[in-house]
Amino acid sequence: MKIAFGCDHKGFILKKALIDRMTQLGHEVIDCGTCSEESTHYPIYGEKVGALVSSGECERGVLVCGTGYGISLAANQFKGVRAVNCSDVYTATLTRSHNNANVLSVGAMVVGEGLALLILEAFLNTPFDGGRHQARLDMVREIREKNA
Repeated sequence: MKIAFGCDHKGFILKKALIDRMTQLGHEVIDCGTCSEESTHYPIYGEKVGALVSSGECERGVLVCGTGYGISLAANQFKGVRAVNCSDVYTATLTRSHNNANVLSVGAMVVGEGLALLILEAFLNTPFDGGRHQARLDMVREIREKNA
């Protein structure tokens, strides 16, 4: 799977660990930055990952900032992007199976590396159930289009 990764300075160390694990598992990774712990702005990297997922160049995206929430806001500005902030495996699993989420964000100040790896693996390995869930996603898309 081709996965875009992005983070701000707070998420740099955790992003590196997540990328290392995904590379070990054979996934193709695009690292959109940041590349240090020097202070930066999370929307820059949420935008980069959101654009890659929206265009179809990457199947999924992974974002890391302090809470995981701010960076997901930027990614969610793109058509077709469904970025979710998860701090547990159950939410990561259901956002895939019910909501067909395609961008995962995690908070480096909220979850440790071990839990973040479990969340990411659940997010990548859970298929979308479709069916009644697709009808709900269609409703969400219609709301977005109506209010764009």
